[in-house]
Formats: sequence, C-alpha cells, structure tokens
Amino acid sequence: MNAFGPPKLMLVRGEGSHVWDSDGNEYVDLLGGIAVNALGHAHPALVDAVSDQLRTLGHVSNFFTSEPQVRLAERLLALLGGTGGKVFLANSGSEANEAALKLTRRTGRTKLVAAEGAFHGRTMGALALTAKAAYREPFEPLPGDVTWVPYGDVEALRTAVDDETAAVVLEPIQGEAGVVLPPDGYLVAAREITRDQGALLWVDEVQTGIGRTGHWFAHDPDCEPDVVTLAKGLGGGVPIGACVGLGAAGELFQPGNHGTTFGGNPVACAAALAVLETIEADQLLQHAAAVGTQLREGLAADPRVTDVRGKGLLVGLTLAGDHAAAVVGAAQDAGFIVNMPGPDLIRLAPPLVLAADDAAAFLAAWPGILDTAFGEGS
Repeated sequence: MNAFGPPKLMLVRGEGSHVWDSDGNEYVDLLGGIAVNALGHAHPALVDAVSDQLRTLGHVSNFFTSEPQVRLAERLLALLGGTGGKVFLANSGSEANEAALKLTRRTGRTKLVAAEGAFHGRTMGALALTAKAAYREPFEPLPGDVTWVPYGDVEALRTAVDDETAAVVLEPIQGEAGVVLPPDGYLVAAREITRDQGALLWVDEVQTGIGRTGHWFAHDPDCEPDVVTLAKGLGGGVPIGACVGLGAAGELFQPGNHGTTFGGNPVACAAALAVLETIEADQLLQHAAAVGTQLREGLAADPRVTDVRGKGLLVGLTLAGDHAAAVVGAAQDAGFIVNMPGPDLIRLAPPLVLAADDAAAFLAAWPGILDTAFGEGS
C-alpha cells in the first residue's frame, strides 16, 4: 500500500554503519532505520543470537514463556533501577504504547495529558497521543480524552493535571519534532505534579532508550516514572517493544486484560539481550556520547545551520530556510542517508557503532551538501 510514498532506495545489504543499494552504491547510514539499528547492520553478536535461538526455540505464543523472555524482562527492570515491576513485551513502539494506554485505564480514570509536538505512534490509540495534525486528522475521531500542553512548560502541565488525570505521557526528548529537549528538571517536575494528583507518569523512551543518547535511558532517574515504553533500538532491527510498569503500576494489568501472539517471541528477546550485552561489552554508551559530540560540533560550524540539538547519537538541526528535502537528496547523492522531520529540520540517528571516521567523512562532505541544497553548488 502507498502508506509512505515511493521508497527512496532499494537497499540490498548492510555492514556496520554502511549499506549498499541494488545498483552497488554505498552509503553511510546516519538514520539507522529510524534509530532502530543500534548495532548497525549484520552485527555478528546479533546474527549469532538470532540464529542460535531460532535453532533452539522459535515461537511459543503467550500461553507459555521462555528463558530469553524472562532474562530480558529482568534485565530491563534492573537497568531501570531495580525498583520492581512487570514487563509486557510487544512487537513495536506503537504496540508498547497501546499497552501503556490500556494500562492507564486500569487506574479507573480516562483523562490523559500529552505534549504538543509529541509522537507516540500511528495505531489508533497511540495516534490519539500524537500531536501532528497531518497524522491525526484523516482518522478522527480518535479514542481517548487527551489534553494537550506545550512541551517543557511546567506551569501549563500543572494547570492541566488534576485528580481525574490517569496519566501524563512525555518523551524525554521529542525526536519526531526535530530532536527537541525540554528544560532541565521538566520530568522531575512532571513527577511531582502527577504524584500530587494521583496520576501515572508515563515516559515514552521508544526512540531515546537503549543507549541512543549515550545513556541507557534519556529520562532523569530522579523522575521515577511509573511506566516506561521501549522499542526501536531494543531489538537492533528485530521487531520488539516493551511496556514496563514500575512499582505498583506493574500490577495494574490482570490476566485477560491484554495480550499479543508474537510479543515476547524468544528470537526477538534473544536479539534484545544480544543488543544490551554488546552495548555494555563494547562501551557503546561512551562511544555514542563521544561521536554525537563530534557530529554536533561539526554540524554547528556552518552558518547555514542555525541550531544543533540532541544527546549522544540523536542529533537534530535547524537549517536557515526550508531546504531539508534538498539536503536529504544532496546527502544521498554524496553517499549519506539522513532524515528530515520538517521542512527546515534534519535528524540523525545512526547506529551506535558509527565510527568516528564515518562521522568525520560526513562532516567533511557537509559544506558541499549544503552548497547543493541551498543552490550554491552549481
């Protein structure tokens, strides 16, 4: 179906942070399947984990469990601070958010507070929490009682949340909006506000989690969320999502409340465990932080870039004019894959294994890419 428009390329293989198209052209992948390919392409640890698991036990349904599923749930809870909780494993970020949305209904309340600029997915429930009018309007009316507040505005949040609010859902960094960071302390303030009103704090780490920002998670641990949703980088390219209920929130679902046929598939769980183990063993959190700084400093050096934002290897920049589409095309012609979340916005979310030399090559090509995109290269 024509859901996304014509594909830009026919990619046929990948290795590390590089991909090749059907004509043999090579590209440095600075998008990583939209922040998914945490270990790049064809990483041996991921290939071995998936192959070994598929040879052992491939699928069990949700009537049973498997060792990789249990180990992954325990690992995620430990990474989130070991405060106790429960994990629902799904197949994607949208599914993880749909699970979280249903979980909030178990509070007995229906009102939700979300932020302008938010992206939580395109399924009907997740779409109800996604701000972009172009995504929402063709499918309205959407489910849910949602109040919108400006992202990063503590006082607006305080005004919107009351004793009928089931949950506040926030991204620690808004990726789809162009990599937008809130003011320091925003999520901690959200925690205080939700706690005062008896509401859940739900942090959507689908894009920002699993090392993307140079930390396992982008949210401040002091905000002590009730619910965290994960996906994208978790499986390194193998579809998986997770809705993590921390503390008492983990007890809200009761048998029969929710389900999934494929979620928690042992192969996907083995892939996720391989991703987590490789990030830790290869010190990719530190690597992502260092290469991300290299990219942001290099990109900001050109005056045609008016702002550069982000943490780790989630990088957003604003151009001096609506040239993003032209930048994407010029970058592709120069051998680099980048993404445009808006007419003047560029987003980079490369594999966490992106080599410093590949980042340097992109920065060396960057002025020429801008020359072409701004019509100064001919």
